[in-house]
Amino acid sequence: MLGSKRQGVAVWLTSLKFARQLRRFGNVHYVSKKMKYVIFYCDQEKVDETIKKLQAFPFVRDVKPSMRPFIETEFQNAKPDKAKEYDYKMGI
Repeated sequence: MLGSKRQGVAVWLTSLKFARQLRRFGNVHYVSKKMKYVIFYCDQEKVDETIKKLQAFPFVRDVKPSMRPFIETEFQNAKPDKAKEYDYKMGI
């Protein structure tokens, strides 16, 4: 499991007492008590089958995978910030 790609999954529950059962599917990262959802990470290859298993449970309202691994994070046409162009140490 070292070096394997992982992906986040958000699971909305009917009750938080079932949040503990989600530990067998991956690493639970965050549990929201107010909005009743759980964020956990699992292997990227197993995300689709994990979502199908989770949707079969009666206590699961909705399941959404994270799109972060598929979004480009390096931007090509980023304009330089005008405030960073000035050298403030010139007078010292």
